Amino acid sequence: MSEHDQFRELIEAYALGSLDEQDRATLDAHLAAGCADCTKALEEARWLVTQLVYLAPPAEPSEMLRARLLQKVRAEASTATTQAQMARPAKAVIPLWLWAGVAALLVFSAYSTWKARQLEGNIQALVGVLDEQAKQNKQLLQELVTARHEAHILTDPDSKKFTIWPSDKQMPKLEAAWHPAMGICVTGQQVPMPSGNRVLQLWLIPKAPGSKPMPSRTFWPDAKGKVDLMVNDPPEVMAETKALAITEEPAGGSAQPTSTPMWVGGVS
Repeated sequence: MSEHDQFRELIEAYALGSLDEQDRATLDAHLAAGCADCTKALEEARWLVTQLVYLAPPAEPSEMLRARLLQKVRAEASTATTQAQMARPAKAVIPLWLWAGVAALLVFSAYSTWKARQLEGNIQALVGVLDEQAKQNKQLLQELVTARHEAHILTDPDSKKFTIWPSDKQMPKLEAAWHPAMGICVTGQQVPMPSGNRVLQLWLIPKAPGSKPMPSRTFWPDAKGKVDLMVNDPPEVMAETKALAITEEPAGGSAQPTSTPMWVGGVS
């Protein structure tokens, strides 16, 4: 018997699916080696098997067999459902103490949030107070520096002191001191507030004939009518200035006087 004859017997059983695992493995190895004859024989055997199916007479199961099969399938399905329900873990029951713990945790969380917000509000309020205190300290420091500067001008022998007289006798007079290097200081009491949205403005009147008044700082009296004006950088030197004048001007001041002087005082 040739090798192909030996495998041909296996091929027919292979096509029918009746080979054991060892013979099937042997034939698979032989076919994988590329034997053309055996491969063709296997195709013919498979075709023959498919044709045998059509030769078998049609048959249907009897009603009794069909009923038994349906009954068995239903019984197996019911058994599988019961087993699945038994295998399903029982619904966990949360103990009361755990619910109490969760509630306590929520209350503590809400309290912590409220305390955090309250602390944040206190911090913001404290920051606002510190900022306001810093502004006040800065203002006090500036006022102290100005007061020292004015005191130096008022007491220094090199300062020239003179009175600025009102054009209206019902108005108070103002006092001025001018230090050649440190500037001009103008003080007064019971000075009325300018009308409307207007300001008081200081002017320097030059000695040179035909010269225009030199504009200086604008100012207001405080709520008690006190004037405390400090001009560190006058627009003209004292030796070239004939007088100081004060007028009432629109807010922001003017480049040239727009009203009659309310106060005038000779420097020299």
